[in-house]
Amino acid sequence: MTTTNFFLVKIKKALRVLGPGLVTGASDDDPSGIATYSQAGAGFGYATLWTSLLTFPLMAAIQGMCARIGIVTQAGLTVTLKNHYPKAVLYTMLLFSFPAITFNIGADIQGMGAVAHMLVPSIPVSVFSITITGILIFIIIKYPYQKLALILRWLCLSLLLYFIVPFMVNQNWAAVLKNTFLPSIQFNKEFISILVAILGTTISPYLFFWQATMEAEDMAHKKRKVVVNKRILDNMKTDVNFGMLFSNLVMFFIILTTGTVLFNGGIKQIDTVEQAAKALEPLAGKLTYLIFAIGVLGTGMIAIPVLAGSQSYMLAETFGWKEGLDKKFNEAKGFYITIIISLLIGLSLDGIGISPIQALIYTAILYGLTSPILIVIILHIGNNKKIMGEFTNSKLSNILGIITFLLMAFAAIALIYFQFKK
Repeated sequence: MTTTNFFLVKIKKALRVLGPGLVTGASDDDPSGIATYSQAGAGFGYATLWTSLLTFPLMAAIQGMCARIGIVTQAGLTVTLKNHYPKAVLYTMLLFSFPAITFNIGADIQGMGAVAHMLVPSIPVSVFSITITGILIFIIIKYPYQKLALILRWLCLSLLLYFIVPFMVNQNWAAVLKNTFLPSIQFNKEFISILVAILGTTISPYLFFWQATMEAEDMAHKKRKVVVNKRILDNMKTDVNFGMLFSNLVMFFIILTTGTVLFNGGIKQIDTVEQAAKALEPLAGKLTYLIFAIGVLGTGMIAIPVLAGSQSYMLAETFGWKEGLDKKFNEAKGFYITIIISLLIGLSLDGIGISPIQALIYTAILYGLTSPILIVIILHIGNNKKIMGEFTNSKLSNILGIITFLLMAFAAIALIYFQFKK
C-alpha cells in the first residue's frame, strides 16, 4: 500500500466514525458564540488566541464523559439524573437550563436574521428571522434522526469557511504564534470578562445533554444489539476529540480574523455578530465579509436544532413522554411541540424587548450557574461503578474534569461579580 493510499484509508475510516461529537462541536460555534469570539478579537487582538489551547482538552474531557454515559447507559443524561439522583437536582437543572437555552435560541435566530438582512438589505430582518425559524421547524419535523444527523454533518462544512478568511489578509505570524503558545492575562474587568465569556460559550450545559442523548440514539439505531466494548469507545473518543478540536480551531480562526482586521483597523467594540461581519467589509474586502456572513448562517442552522432538540429531550425524558428525532410528529407530539414552542419563543424575544445582547447576558448567567454543578454530577456519574460498570473515568479524565469545574466555578463567580459591580 502506498503512503497516499494509507492516508486515504485512515481518513475514510475516521470519517465513518464522525457523528454526534462532530455535530456537538460544530454547534458550539453558533452565531452567539461567533459574536463572543469576535468581541475577543476586536477588543484584544491576538491576546486571547491561547484560550483555544486551554478549552480543547477541557471540552474533550467533559463531552467524552457525557458520550460514554450515553453509550454505557443507552439513555440520555436526564434519565440518568432522574434514576440515580434526587429529583430536586433534576428540576433545578431544568429550571435554569430552559430559559438559558431559549435565550440562546433567540440570540441565534436574531443574529442569523440580521446577517441575512445585510446580504439582502431589501428584505427586513423580521422576515428573515421568521423564514429561518419556519425552515428549521420543517426540517426537524420532516426528517428522521439519521437524515437530520446527515444534514447537520454536511452543514459542518460551512465552518471551514472560517479557516480561509485569515489567509486572505496579511498576518504577523510571529505574533500569532507567540500569543497562541505563550498565554498572557490582563488583570482588568474587560479582559477577565471576555475570558469568562469564552469559557461560558465553549463549555455549555446543553451540549452535555445533547452529547449523551445522541450517543444513546446512535446505539439504539444499530441494526442489532451492540455490547459496549473498547472499539466502540475508541470510535467515540475519535469522534468527540475531532469535534472539539474542530470547534476550537473555528474559535481560533475567528479570533485571529477579527484580531487582525478589526483590532488592527481600530474597531475595538463589537456587540453583535452582524456588526463584526459588517465591519470586515471596508477593511478586508467584500469576499471576506461574505464568507464570514455565510458562515454565521451555516452555524446557526447546525446549532438551533441542537439547542431545541436538547431542551425537548430533557423535558420528554423527565416526564416520560415519547421522544426521539426518529419518530414522526404524531408519534411524539409533546416532544415536537416543545421544539416548536422553544423556537417560537426564541423568535419572539426581540418583539417583547429582549435584544440579542440581553439574551446573551441572561444565557451566560444561567449557564454559568448550572455548569459547575453539572460538571460535578457528570464526574460523579462517570466514576460510579453502579452506573458505568467497568467503563468509569480514567485518571486523566478526572484531572481534566476537576480543572474544568474549578475554571467554570471561577467563571460563574466572576460573571456574577461583574454583573453587579458598578
